[in-house]
Amino acid sequence: MEFDTKVAIVVREDLASWQKLNVAAFLATGVAASAPDAIGKPYEDASGRHYSALLIQPIRIHSADASGLQRAFEQAHQRELTMSVFVKAMFETGNDDDNRAAFIAEPAGAPDLVGIALRGPKKSIDKAIKGLPLHP
Repeated sequence: MEFDTKVAIVVREDLASWQKLNVAAFLATGVAASAPDAIGKPYEDASGRHYSALLIQPIRIHSADASGLQRAFEQAHQRELTMSVFVKAMFETGNDDDNRAAFIAEPAGAPDLVGIALRGPKKSIDKAIKGLPLHP
């Protein structure tokens, strides 16, 4: 199936493995929350048990150093892409309200990013993440 949009997650390469997975999972929920049209139908197995719906398109996960992540963040803003963010200070919080407080305390143009998720037109996403390798 061909999609008009693309989803990409960029995670900072110097994080611990558990942090990378945590950041990617949180950012994916941001994409899902902002794009109800990207959610498929719930699943059902052969015995009739029900499971949650999933995103209908692939998510590509890339890695970047701090400067590559910042560049992708800036490019995403310039292209007005849908974006979810995760900053380093959010590792120290334990709930959504504290996450919001941690994020708003960051400098607007240069937050201490550890990950971003982007959704938008394919060409715009490709330009925003240009040069960033897929996560190994």
